[in-house]
Amino acid sequence: MKNKLYKILTVIVLSITVFACGNKESHSDNDGHSHSEKPKNEEEHGENEEVMLSQQQYNALKMKIDTLSLRNMSGNVEANGTLEVPPQNEAAITSVIGANVVSIKVIEGNKVNKGQVMAYLSHPNIIKLQTDYLNAFSNSNFLKKNYERQQKLYDAGVGSGANFQKAEAEYEASKAMVNGLEAQLRILNINTISVRNGTIAQSISLRSPIEGFVQKVEVKIGQYVEPQTELFEIVNTLHVHADLMVFEKDAYKVKKGQKVTFTVQSIPNTELTAEIFSISKTFEDNPKAVHVHAEIENKRDNLIPGMYIQGKIQVNKTKTKALPESAIIKDGDRFYAFSVEKENDDWSFKPVEVLLGAKDGNWIAVQFTEELDKTTKFAYNNAYYLIAEMKKGEAEHEH
Repeated sequence: MKNKLYKILTVIVLSITVFACGNKESHSDNDGHSHSEKPKNEEEHGENEEVMLSQQQYNALKMKIDTLSLRNMSGNVEANGTLEVPPQNEAAITSVIGANVVSIKVIEGNKVNKGQVMAYLSHPNIIKLQTDYLNAFSNSNFLKKNYERQQKLYDAGVGSGANFQKAEAEYEASKAMVNGLEAQLRILNINTISVRNGTIAQSISLRSPIEGFVQKVEVKIGQYVEPQTELFEIVNTLHVHADLMVFEKDAYKVKKGQKVTFTVQSIPNTELTAEIFSISKTFEDNPKAVHVHAEIENKRDNLIPGMYIQGKIQVNKTKTKALPESAIIKDGDRFYAFSVEKENDDWSFKPVEVLLGAKDGNWIAVQFTEELDKTTKFAYNNAYYLIAEMKKGEAEHEH
C-alpha cells in the first residue's frame, strides 16, 4: 500500500515539474533566450499620451488655440558680411606739410564735429611760408604802384612802351606768387589777413572734415610727420550699413527693397533688420559673389564698421502651413506641436510630430508626418510647459 501511494506522489511531482518547464519554454526563443518587454523610446510619443488641463489651468496659462491656415512665408538667402560706412562718411586726416606734433586734442572713441580741432603742428617751415607770403604781398604792392605809374606815363605819351610792359609783367607775376602762397596758407588754416597785419602763427591746427567718431589716433606728441601721413581716422557711424556678400547662384534672387535680418557676433541674442538699397553690378573674384548694401532700420550705438554679421535676405513669399515658435518644442531629435480637443470641461493636448521648414520672424513653416483633419486645432503657445507636464505624468505613471 505504501509503495502504491509513493508511486502516485512521484507521478504528481513529475507532472508539476514538466508543466513548469513547458511554461518557461513557451516564453523562450529557439536559442534559449527569453523575451523581455521592449523599453519605450522616450523620444517617441504614442497616440494615448496626452496632457489634460482644467478650464482654470487653461485660463491661467492664457492658452491660444487655432486651426492651421496658410501663411505667407518668406524664402531666405543666407549671406554673411560686415558692417560698413559709405566712403563719404569716412575721413583720414593728414598733414599737408612736414611738421612736429605739439598738441593732441582727441582720443579714440571721442565724438567730433565738422571743423573741430584734432591737433596742433609746428615747424620752422610753417613760419617761413608766412614770411614768404608777407614779403611777396609787400613786393606786389610796390610793383602795383610802379605799374600804375608807368601806365599813366604811357597813356600821356611820355613813357616808353617797353617800360610799361615790363612793369605790367612784373606786377602780374607778383600777384600770381601772392595768390599761390595765400592758397597754401588757407590749406594750413592760417588767416592771411592776420599775416598781412604782421601776426605770424607759430603752429597750425588740423581739423576734422566731417562729423563722426575718432576711430584711430596714429601719432604722438613731438613726432615729426611727413606730408600726407595719416594721423587720425574719423568715421560717421550714423550711416553704418550692412554689406553682405551674395554668392553667384543666389544673385538673381536679390532685389532692391527686400528685407534683411541679421545678427552681429559681438551683440548676442539681438536680431537687426535692414532693407536693401544697392546691389553691386560686378562680381568679386574670391569668392564669386556680389556686394549687397542694406540700410539698417533699428540701429544701435554700439555698431562699429568692420563687425562680422550673419544675415538672411527675404527673397520671396509662398503660402504654407506655419506655427509660431512658441507652439513647437524639440524632444530628443524630433519636433512636436500639440493638437487640442475639448473634453467636457477639460482640455486634452496630444503631441503631434512636425517637420520644420523655413523661418519667417516668429513663425516656422511646418509639415506633418501624418495626414490631419483640416479642423484640427493646435496650441499656439506654451509648448514647453505642455511637454514638461506630459513627461511629469509619464514619470508618475512609471512609479
